[in-house]
Amino acid sequence: MSQTLFEKIIARELPGTILYEDDQVVAFQDIHPQAPVHVLIVPRKPIPRIAAATPEDQPVLGWLLLKAAEVAGRLGLARSGFRLVFNNGPDAGEAVPHLHCHLLGGRPLGWPPG
Repeated sequence: MSQTLFEKIIARELPGTILYEDDQVVAFQDIHPQAPVHVLIVPRKPIPRIAAATPEDQPVLGWLLLKAAEVAGRLGLARSGFRLVFNNGPDAGEAVPHLHCHLLGGRPLGWPPG
């Protein structure tokens, strides 16, 4: 099976501005930002989407959320706020079939989204 775009960034086969990484997740800037701060946090394990996650994925999913909040804090968003978004499937805007969390901030974000 071919690697996803995100797997290639994680493996350093494609360029990416990596802001955080550990043995479970990698955070890097989105190449098509939708806000002044737009970071993707992805698990190293290639899970296609949240609906494909299994109970065995629970530890990495929890870690991903904790690291998203940590990255937001490092980027100065803790006081003003930030949004975390998971897209699941084409109707939700999923473009890469590798589970990822969008961290958005740096401006007021409207509601409802979309």
